[in-house]
Amino acid sequence: MTRGSDDVRAWLGGHVLQRVAGPQGPRRREQIFEAEGERWFGEDRPIRRVHADAAMFVGGLRALLLQSLHPLAMAGVAGHSDFRRDPWGRLQRTSFFLAATTFGPAEEAERAVARVRGVHRQVRGVAPDGRPYAAGDPHLLRWVHVAEVDSFLAAFQRYGTGGPLDADERDAYIGDAAIVADRLGAADPPRTEAELARALREFRPELAGTPEARAAARYLLLQAPLPLVARPPYGALASAAVGLMPAWTRWPLRLPYLPAAEATVGRLAGHGIVSAIRWATRPAPASPGADPGRRDTS
Repeated sequence: MTRGSDDVRAWLGGHVLQRVAGPQGPRRREQIFEAEGERWFGEDRPIRRVHADAAMFVGGLRALLLQSLHPLAMAGVAGHSDFRRDPWGRLQRTSFFLAATTFGPAEEAERAVARVRGVHRQVRGVAPDGRPYAAGDPHLLRWVHVAEVDSFLAAFQRYGTGGPLDADERDAYIGDAAIVADRLGAADPPRTEAELARALREFRPELAGTPEARAAARYLLLQAPLPLVARPPYGALASAAVGLMPAWTRWPLRLPYLPAAEATVGRLAGHGIVSAIRWATRPAPASPGADPGRRDTS
């Protein structure tokens, strides 16, 4: 690889990691990946394979769109989240939680769960339809978890490296994720692919495309604060996320539904942007003669 391409990769990777991890990224990396201690999940577990992959960028955006369809979950976001003024802050907090619970020492994972549960205790109110909500409600936590796991798995199956998971691995991934959901207080999180599909069906009568959900979707897909140079690749990422949304979600959120285009141009664009992120964020190769245990950051 040429020095020029290394420089481009370092620049792009730095921008991606700045958005996802924030200014505390290097310190948090030490907290999670470099710290000693027993982990919740061994290196051979499917949750580590899925959550380490660049396809999570697509899955995360899909999860936000899907979660917005629950009026009570959306009311909590609209009433207590600063996502319009600080959308990257929310992304950074979510990515840190996923990294800490998936890859971090058990003590760090426990602290991450305790922080989230503490925040949840403060998020409560009344939705526009008059129903009370609380972020710590086990049923609502179950919906958030189901939307995330379904989205992360769908994104990995289409865009993940190393080929899709087989049936046993999919069940194992869902079972791994349920361990974290249990710690957060979610009610009866699904533990197999069949249970996940059933949970989605059971939630459908509760879902609706509210004005708040449609406004959030427009913001996420079309109005996210980005520099001009980042808008085309983000557009490809957004298109890939929309392409993974179930058909029944499109009209409530006013999302386009173009099956032929999504299966061809959209899927190619999705593979392209995920591959670009994967290339940009992988560790740089060591220079000849360099210490093999040291990352080349030049």
